[in-house]
Amino acid sequence: MSHKESSPRAQSERLLIKGGCVINDDQSFFADIYVEDGVIKQLGENVTVSGDVRVIEAEGRLVMPGGIDVNTCLQKPYLGTMPADDFYEGSRAALAGGTTMIIDHVCAQRGESLLQAFEKWQDTADKKSCCDFSLHVDVPDWNDTIREELHTLVQEKGVNSFQVFMAYKDVCQLFDAQLYEVMECLRDLGAVVLVHAENGDLIAQEQNKILSLGITGPEGHVLSRPEELESEAVYRAVTLGNSTNCPVYITKVMSKGAADIVAAARKRGSVVFGEPITASIASNGTHYWSKNWAKAAAFVTSPPLSPDTTTPDHLTSMLACGELQVLGSAHCVYSISQKAIGKDDFTLIPEGTNGIEERMSFIWDKGVAAGKMDENRFVAVTSTNAAKLFNLYPRKGRVAVGSDADLVIWDSDMIQTITAKSQHSLGEYNIFEGQEVRGGPQVVLSQGRVVFDNGTLNVQPGSGRFIPRKAFPDYAYQRIRMRNKVSSLNPVSRGVYDGPVCDVPPTPKYLTPAPSAKTSPAKNQPAPVRNLHLSNFSLSGPEYPQASQADENGPRRACHRIVAPPGGRSSITSLG
Repeated sequence: MSHKESSPRAQSERLLIKGGCVINDDQSFFADIYVEDGVIKQLGENVTVSGDVRVIEAEGRLVMPGGIDVNTCLQKPYLGTMPADDFYEGSRAALAGGTTMIIDHVCAQRGESLLQAFEKWQDTADKKSCCDFSLHVDVPDWNDTIREELHTLVQEKGVNSFQVFMAYKDVCQLFDAQLYEVMECLRDLGAVVLVHAENGDLIAQEQNKILSLGITGPEGHVLSRPEELESEAVYRAVTLGNSTNCPVYITKVMSKGAADIVAAARKRGSVVFGEPITASIASNGTHYWSKNWAKAAAFVTSPPLSPDTTTPDHLTSMLACGELQVLGSAHCVYSISQKAIGKDDFTLIPEGTNGIEERMSFIWDKGVAAGKMDENRFVAVTSTNAAKLFNLYPRKGRVAVGSDADLVIWDSDMIQTITAKSQHSLGEYNIFEGQEVRGGPQVVLSQGRVVFDNGTLNVQPGSGRFIPRKAFPDYAYQRIRMRNKVSSLNPVSRGVYDGPVCDVPPTPKYLTPAPSAKTSPAKNQPAPVRNLHLSNFSLSGPEYPQASQADENGPRRACHRIVAPPGGRSSITSLG
């Protein structure tokens, strides 16, 4: 993966790609492709164009839509520091790997305006990104101000996806009731809810326990986040989505249990989508126990990589059969010195791994070259499904007349060895170091310009465009709209109940049980309060002296046996 870089082209070219095999998610066919003004103008056999045109001979290689990476964090701050790869470096690496569009996360802090954070992200990306981009917006809190900002972002700023967090307690974690309200709000706006699914409350407890045992290294990260905490949160997120009739997209599916829950929910008809990442299909969590602290820390991300070495193959198989839908990268690279912020406390290690450049080659190697998926499915999980989910299709994610000329000529025979020295990322360490992969891009077009050609990058900062996205993508909302029509809740029509009603003293709606010495070892425990309205009899006698005393000192209630109300038994009160 050696590379060099030349001066950028200022304008898009007139291009004719001849002799390629076009691969879309639903069909493959041999055709020539004519590109002008950044758009595919002609598609068919033996296309001829007059005038000055650059001809690229594909020689039977695969020509497919450029990849879309829907999970990047190229400007995510951590304790005042920024990732090593910003929008320029990250988008360069993306193009070198065949990805021609990214969707980055706007990471607003609690108390910060989502609109202001969005505008800051967009302004930075406008100046630096070498490829087209769009933006998710993370929701770190919930209040009326944020609700209003969500309306503005969807209706005026071209945002149709927002991420919520079930983890990171006291930082950005939302409670279930808040998640419910966010989902209802975003469903009405026609947006897709991205969910970071981990049980934040239990993670906080586990972190304290692991640290108390003297475990401070990167292995503590995975020990404090067992896989069941991811699985439980995924199940809860699906349940919330079902309850609110809102489409749910699970980001960073890292374990077999979490993936299986997504698949099972889809079989039951839930509108839920799952996204593993480059790291989860190409590596595993055994590296957290490396003797090399810097190496172990490089793998720290959340949810953590699974120590189960069979997980990558399992997730790849689920992508191949359609039970998981999109492959992201979650690319967020910090330097070794930044990772070392947590050298004495694993909870302070900034989270993030590389994967934006390696994403497409790894799924080709482990999916197509391994015989698990065909070329069409490869296009689906790397580009088309993302385009459909986030309302970019068919402008993106398809080779068709009128689509953007974001194209990749793919060399299925290419063999690459992943190394930190040859990567385009500025990261000092590559978590896939030394792995050999089959398949990679030979030529990459972005907006009709050749930006990568046989190892040579030809990019310009700021050439990427912000791509706004409309609400209510059909891929996510067709079933939602139908369910709104058929699943409306209506009361049962019945007569008025005119039978007896038991008299009870006024009591609080919820009664807190008395604390037990076994479960709540408090020093000053209040005396237990007997809830008299729960029973019409008393346990008195020598065996129950406390109950007998309570009966003697407390108020007595008469017990009446009602045979039938005045006027006889009505049909409404009959249980027969």
